[in-house]
Amino acid sequence: MKFLQLAGALAFALMCAQAQAGETAYTVRATALKAKPYSDAETLDILAQQARVEIVARKGSWNQVKANGKTGWVKMLSLRLGAASQKSGDSGFKTLFNVASTGGSGSATTTGVRGLSEEKLHNPQPNPQALQELHGLAVDKAEAQQFAKAGNLAAAKMDYLPAPAK
Repeated sequence: MKFLQLAGALAFALMCAQAQAGETAYTVRATALKAKPYSDAETLDILAQQARVEIVARKGSWNQVKANGKTGWVKMLSLRLGAASQKSGDSGFKTLFNVASTGGSGSATTTGVRGLSEEKLHNPQPNPQALQELHGLAVDKAEAQQFAKAGNLAAAKMDYLPAPAK
């Protein structure tokens, strides 16, 4: 049963990622448009801050975009979906840290998942094709380490959460 719930959650995450394709986004800072989704790939162009791009596809932490008549790859955290941000260099981390430190972001938010009722969560219908596509998004250890190194990330051991009380 837990496997089915996990598979359903993973399929939902994949659908969200696919829904992002074809959307308009804007760069939050000047960023490199890469030929491939790797930090050391050839740079095709430098996109200016607030440059409008169209998201074509997603692979790991990279988005394939069309911009300035070229198609290439941009790091996911270099983009803001929807309208252009008025704050230079704001990628949303300031709000995230504000929430962590104060418990609020200073704005009203609601959280929900459209189309998932409590009944659907208790009786999931797995989607093997979506799960297979999700496996295609996986990266190997070397790619993960390269991404972590490029972002100056450090490994941290995380304990499992305790099982919920019944």
